Amino acid sequence: MSKSLTEILGIKYPVIMAPMFLVSNAKMLIAAGNAGISGAVPALNYRTDEEFRAAIAEIRSKTTGPIGINIIVNKSNPKAAQHLKTCVELKVDYIITSLGSPETVIKACKPHGIKVFCDVVDLAYAKKVESLGADAVIAVNNRAGGHAGNLSPEELVPVLVKNCSIPVISAGGVGNYDELQKMLNMGACGVSVGSLFIASDESDVSKEYKQACVDYGAKDIVMSTKVSGTPCTVINTPYVQKIGTRQNRFERFLSKNKRLKKWVKMLTFVKGMKSLEKSAFGATYKTVWCAGPSIENVTAIRPIAAIVKDLVTPQ
Repeated sequence: MSKSLTEILGIKYPVIMAPMFLVSNAKMLIAAGNAGISGAVPALNYRTDEEFRAAIAEIRSKTTGPIGINIIVNKSNPKAAQHLKTCVELKVDYIITSLGSPETVIKACKPHGIKVFCDVVDLAYAKKVESLGADAVIAVNNRAGGHAGNLSPEELVPVLVKNCSIPVISAGGVGNYDELQKMLNMGACGVSVGSLFIASDESDVSKEYKQACVDYGAKDIVMSTKVSGTPCTVINTPYVQKIGTRQNRFERFLSKNKRLKKWVKMLTFVKGMKSLEKSAFGATYKTVWCAGPSIENVTAIRPIAAIVKDLVTPQ
């Protein structure tokens, strides 16, 4: 428990640039590694296994920083098995599991020395993944971007630190140096930060998406079930206000039907991800842009090196 994320991953600063669907890319991970932190990317950001392998090779050729891969491990991701196989074959440094049981991932990675960090939102699930052999838990709190938890960082981090024998990485609520130090003082070994890096030079999302992260703040982040069927934080643009943030009656009925739930969730997920993909690379405000409250600290579109420097330097 006394180990810092700097020791666990061999990095200069205890920060993971969080994996962001359709945002994270090879350029961002290279810049993160060269700035003294570690970057992670969702395997789903690559359409084919060939593209996925090429990205890992490119990152390795341009930085010595550890590479993290995020794998969605529930049944809505039919590519999970192939993603895991590729990660093990290429011996990535660590895997972050989300939205499901990490058991298969942990069993596959342990013999190869690949670390497994598991997203958790409460103590019960944290203890479960600890018993399965996870190397650390990522405490996803209610200030995280994307699929946020229900508990505040002040509630979640201390209870996990007190009751778990593996390191706790805090996700959510960090946008500046003081907030980083706050999480470390609560016992977290490090932090996972995503939204700060959307408005970076290395990000390939649209200028409009990046500028929205500059123009909007914490008060403009709302929770929506429209995107993937699971509550997700988005910027409350005029378009989001127009379409609403809750599933309609028919969508809710289908999601609750025991026989249809699995298939509807998968279809909703795919539909939502296509919507996010369109919005990430489109040039219109009639889109859905995922971000967390830490965009409050985004004041300009800048290089990742500059973002990291501000995050780890007392102001």
